Amino acid sequence: MSYLNIDAQALNTYDAIVIGSGISGGWAAKELTGKGLRTLVLERGRDVRHVTDYPTTNMQPWEFEHRNQLKREVREANPIISKCYAFYEGTEQFFVKDAEHPYIQEKPFDWIRGYQVGGKSLMWARQTQRWSDFDFEGPARDGFAVDWPIRYADIAPWYSYVEKFAGISGNKDGLATLPDGEFLPPHEWNCVEKHFQQKVAGKYKDRHVIMGRAAHISQAKPIHFQQGRAQCQHRTICERGCPFGGYFSSNASTIPWAAKTGKMTLRPNSVVHSIIYDEKKGRATGVRVVDANTKQMTEYYARVIFLNAAALNSNLVLLNSTSHRFPNGLGNDSGVLGKYAAFHNYRAGISAEYDGNLDSTTDGRRPNSPYIPRFRNVHKQEMGFLRGYAAGFSAGRGSRSDQSGVGADLKESLLNPKLGGWYVGSHMMGETIPKESNYLALDASQKDPFGIPQLKISIAYDDNDDKMVKDYQEQLTEMFTEAGFKNIRVRDSHASPGLDIHEMGGVRMGKDPKTSMLNKWNQLHAVKNVFVTDGACMTSTSTQNPSLTYMALTARAADYAVKAMKQGLV
Repeated sequence: MSYLNIDAQALNTYDAIVIGSGISGGWAAKELTGKGLRTLVLERGRDVRHVTDYPTTNMQPWEFEHRNQLKREVREANPIISKCYAFYEGTEQFFVKDAEHPYIQEKPFDWIRGYQVGGKSLMWARQTQRWSDFDFEGPARDGFAVDWPIRYADIAPWYSYVEKFAGISGNKDGLATLPDGEFLPPHEWNCVEKHFQQKVAGKYKDRHVIMGRAAHISQAKPIHFQQGRAQCQHRTICERGCPFGGYFSSNASTIPWAAKTGKMTLRPNSVVHSIIYDEKKGRATGVRVVDANTKQMTEYYARVIFLNAAALNSNLVLLNSTSHRFPNGLGNDSGVLGKYAAFHNYRAGISAEYDGNLDSTTDGRRPNSPYIPRFRNVHKQEMGFLRGYAAGFSAGRGSRSDQSGVGADLKESLLNPKLGGWYVGSHMMGETIPKESNYLALDASQKDPFGIPQLKISIAYDDNDDKMVKDYQEQLTEMFTEAGFKNIRVRDSHASPGLDIHEMGGVRMGKDPKTSMLNKWNQLHAVKNVFVTDGACMTSTSTQNPSLTYMALTARAADYAVKAMKQGLV
């Protein structure tokens, strides 16, 4: 029997294991296999293959049984996921239903998840902005979190590296707060958006309205053709999966690229229970996996492990990876594992109408819109709240038909709708402050369907968030008024945290092992062969969308890990 066990272990041994196949996990798989490592990629959900497994991507509204609307019983059975804007009949297959992976809300939290190969990279909003030194230096300046162990110069070349491969559209705007990148041509503005940009530029020296930067191939390059991807068709049904590969996803890009090396083994339906720590060797040696279908547990082994299960699940895995050496979770000598979780505040918005430019309208669709970078507390602390917010902006013009007639008059009205006025709108994306009181933990008694402790989530807004919402509403009202917009209406949804789908922290990076979990290379301070490069690693949240930073950090960490392996350092 001992020989059989040795043989079984050999069959389950790889150079590297990647936990998760979403945006960061896909990059880990691509980089590690590309550098010659036999890599096992574990995904808790089902396999989803590019093009083949996008069942609704070419369907028209009338081809859906319920005209692309959710059935009432689906909404009632899924009160949490039904709040997500991207969850509808055409995307149901990509979202985790409420009962499939239960969790405990010590405070209200809407956990939006996608368990399949590719994860949420199939359904994300595709906004991709770089961070600047204002973001990386913020915690040290304001004292609300530990200092980041890296600065913009450390990650800038890796931003360029991933941007070229992923395909990012945008304009070189020359802003210190939002560094330029390796851009494909930007998307077009409409006339009212340009009007707003010009009015803001004329009134404010420190405020800018730019075209958003998005992971869409606006002009395909050879590297994109090599991936089998083509130019974005502006269909704006991206969350159903894009058969053209027009936007970046693990399924269309990094996972197939890793597969071409012949070095990747992809194992879907593999729920990671915990990471195995060897007390004698002083290192992690593998991963325990529960088969999602049979519920049987199997162990896989590797020299290096990348944890990319998405922020909350990466925390869960580490918290559940206990041993005599680490009774409170793998690498948790500092006691901060699961703490200082943060997110983005999307509660606030503003809308209005515009009476100008009635000789013009829009034509076609566009998978992007303008963006207002952060302008509060940039060079110094000037407001009664910490940090700041960015904002989206868009304008459009609708049409209407008079449906009061009958017969020929009604037919003529329906066939020739009349243009209405312009409408404009904005949403806020505020930085929340990582606090010890915002934490994740494991429940001592309740288990999920795989026998793993349920995650307890205790995350909430605070007074800083409320002050930021108020300032956003006041400032955008002022900017809208300056642009001549009318019927201005502000809103605060008071939605629970989680619907932003930008969970971060809990396994934060830092210089000091006493106050952080990871070093500047995304290694666990106490377990050098385990790397965490998804949202869990974030020390603070900035105001920018985080996915591009995850990609860059992952590519950078993988490069370091392979070099360190060759030098015997991990």
